[in-house]
Amino acid sequence: MSDVVVRTETDLPDAEATRALGAALAGVLRAGDLVILTGDLGAGKTTLTQGLGAALGIRGQVASPTFIVAREHPPLPREDGSRGPALVHVDAYRLGGLGELDALDLDSSLDESVTVVEWGRGLAEALTDDRLEIDLERPRGTAASADGDDGDAADDDEEDDPGAGTRHATLRGVGPRWADVDLAALTAR
Repeated sequence: MSDVVVRTETDLPDAEATRALGAALAGVLRAGDLVILTGDLGAGKTTLTQGLGAALGIRGQVASPTFIVAREHPPLPREDGSRGPALVHVDAYRLGGLGELDALDLDSSLDESVTVVEWGRGLAEALTDDRLEIDLERPRGTAASADGDDGDAADDDEEDDPGAGTRHATLRGVGPRWADVDLAALTAR
């Protein structure tokens, strides 16, 4: 088991700050990186991934993959003709265990992509020893969607609601990959 190498915390006052954190992460993430997002319904997991996807320059709109479980977004060409990594966005909320995660065959795309797994704690750690774990907490008392769904409405509407409150993010770089990454610099505003 890998040790936590780097840890930092930050507050995210609104959806724009959550997307900005995702965009800042895109500057240090590379193909082969695994990001595990944990948080209650409406905590901002998809919103953070939207910022990440926009900054990576991927094709397609990042939306919660709750009902399709995994969505791959290929990279668009940059102005210089190069391409960044693809983004694989997974929602493990409805997965019944490690066997179902293995069935997605994420190992085959892990080396070429940045892989983000929402609700992945307790499952996705088995994919690699090096990973970035991000816990998102929203203030108690703010409601998720009325039906308890973790679709786009839960993450996006709550994040865009000015009364939803400030989220708190804890970032932990686990494994040697993160030893030289200054996560605190990414959260400084």
